[in-house]
Amino acid sequence: MTDKRALRARMRGLRDDGDRSGTLAVPSVFHERLAPGLVVASYIPIGSEADPAPFADAATVAGCIIALPHVVDRASPMRFLRQVGTSALQPGPFGLRQPAADAAELAPDIILTPLVAFDRRGNRLGQGAGHYDRAFAAHPAAWRIGIAWAIQEHDGLTPDPWDMPLHAIATDKEWITP
Repeated sequence: MTDKRALRARMRGLRDDGDRSGTLAVPSVFHERLAPGLVVASYIPIGSEADPAPFADAATVAGCIIALPHVVDRASPMRFLRQVGTSALQPGPFGLRQPAADAAELAPDIILTPLVAFDRRGNRLGQGAGHYDRAFAAHPAAWRIGIAWAIQEHDGLTPDPWDMPLHAIATDKEWITP
């Protein structure tokens, strides 16, 4: 299946209908990367997206600073803004809960990204607006970790020329290092 729109619809359906009762275990390789003051960009899951909270919690315990995506619209670049607690989050486009626009903008050292699909080579299929593609390009040194349910694995994703591969994928079944 090469049509990305159809593949997204199919994979969202699998994710929506799949078993999401598992939790994501935080592996030692992630803990070893953490240090006080490091900026970890996380996200608040929408719908059936896998929840990165165990990773964000581990980062917080290690003294890291948590940032969340802030989106204005489909065309504007996503920014990572400092999270100051979930009660301060505001509704954003596409069903997002995000920090206020005037929160401090941060450059992430680690980016946890939600996935629609992934393969074992580190390729990913996102929502289709290109927000994470542009964020990866803006922060090329950041460690890129996809967060997904194992059911979202799809062999043979074909990356576009601008796609940057993930460094790792965390699922409810395993930690995958391409």
